[in-house]
Amino acid sequence: MSFLAEPQVPKKSPSASLDRDVKLADLSKEKTLSFVKAWEDSEKSKAENKAEKKISDVFAWENSKKANVEAQLRKIEEQLEKKKAEYAEKMKNKVAAIHKEAEERRAMIEAKRGEDILKAEETAAKYRATGIVPKATCGCF
Repeated sequence: MSFLAEPQVPKKSPSASLDRDVKLADLSKEKTLSFVKAWEDSEKSKAENKAEKKISDVFAWENSKKANVEAQLRKIEEQLEKKKAEYAEKMKNKVAAIHKEAEERRAMIEAKRGEDILKAEETAAKYRATGIVPKATCGCF
């Protein structure tokens, strides 16, 4: 035996090597699973962002269409108000024309009454002057 002994390398038992391989395999599996999890999260995030953008686009489209319809409604309401005002003006003019015609008719009737009264007074004065009694125009006498 020599005093120079070879350094002793701990001998690996076959079970220790197997444990190391299992641990390495587990680490490799965990690494793969973490990459898959990261990819999955990334894809889910992309899908969420894409859906949110599309939903936002739909809201913008809806608001735009609503604004257009409301603008059309306001335009139609303005047109109706304008027509209503025009018709109201026409009706007021018709009422004024009717009132004017009625005034003219009343004036004509008043003038005719004045003429008839004047004629009756003149005829009565003539009868008084001549002393003739007028014939009854009504069959009640």
